[in-house]
Amino acid sequence: MDVSRDLASEMYRRMVRSRSFELAATEKLQAGEIPGGLHTSVGQEASIVGACLALRTDDYMVGTHRSHGHPIGKGARLDRLFAELMGKATGVNAGLGGSMHLSDFSVGSLGETSIVGSGLPVAAGAALGSKMQGSDRVTLCFFGDGASNEGTFHESLNLAAVWQLPVVYLCENNGYGQLSAVSAMVSVPDIATRAVAYGMPGVTVDGQDVVGVYHAVSAAVERARAGAGPSLVETKTYRYHNHSFSLPPRPYRDETEVEEWRQRDPVELFRARLLADGILDDAGVAAIEDAVGAEIAAAIAFAESSPYPAAEAAFEHVFTNPIPIRR
Repeated sequence: MDVSRDLASEMYRRMVRSRSFELAATEKLQAGEIPGGLHTSVGQEASIVGACLALRTDDYMVGTHRSHGHPIGKGARLDRLFAELMGKATGVNAGLGGSMHLSDFSVGSLGETSIVGSGLPVAAGAALGSKMQGSDRVTLCFFGDGASNEGTFHESLNLAAVWQLPVVYLCENNGYGQLSAVSAMVSVPDIATRAVAYGMPGVTVDGQDVVGVYHAVSAAVERARAGAGPSLVETKTYRYHNHSFSLPPRPYRDETEVEEWRQRDPVELFRARLLADGILDDAGVAAIEDAVGAEIAAAIAFAESSPYPAAEAAFEHVFTNPIPIRR
């Protein structure tokens, strides 16, 4: 394996953290303890973690509406993330953001929104700010295959290229924009080929291979940090769950296709690779998984014991005068 033993172990730890967090969140949603919808990235952990570990802690990251795992990949605390999903005052956004509006500035996570493609210009702006400040900070922007058809994609990549901004655009191509197959919605087989229109490098990588993603994004980050401008990286990956747990079941994917991708589960693939290469033994793998299990349990306990925001909090961080609350 062409990464260090410590890095490989950390890759596995963060992938297991992301997977375990989302499975626990799914259980809480189904129990009625998490409000609203839940869009999980189960199956995309290698794409997330491989990309985020190519960054420094002070680098920026912009997520999507499917971004519980992205701040986790960046190193965020689990307890405050889980509290945010449950709408608690101790959450990373004081319980006001919820599942699709997470941000955690402590790890450089600038946030995510439910508007498809909205993070692309935010990333360009963050990268522009770093360049104007004379900083070598890089911004990593995640988006999906559906967002690659939005006007914000073309506008942001063009401007980033014109201004040679230190930003890496990472398309997590999981094959579907909500319920629509990418093959029916995108004119090219590889979204990375669109990079040529903006005069920037474009590369497609196996999104189930955490090490491969790490190396592809590391090269793009190094280029951006050196002042050579933006890059487009596409990871071919897959989400195992439905678009959202708020949607009723509806057949739009062939079960054979789903099963084929499940045979390439990124967590299981990397666990087998760690064992085969002698990076970890069974005891080492179990130690990481047990530690993450304890961390998840502690995060849930923290969230459950935390208070909900006061009613007056609804008028904080808004652009108007509060309306008196009459009880």
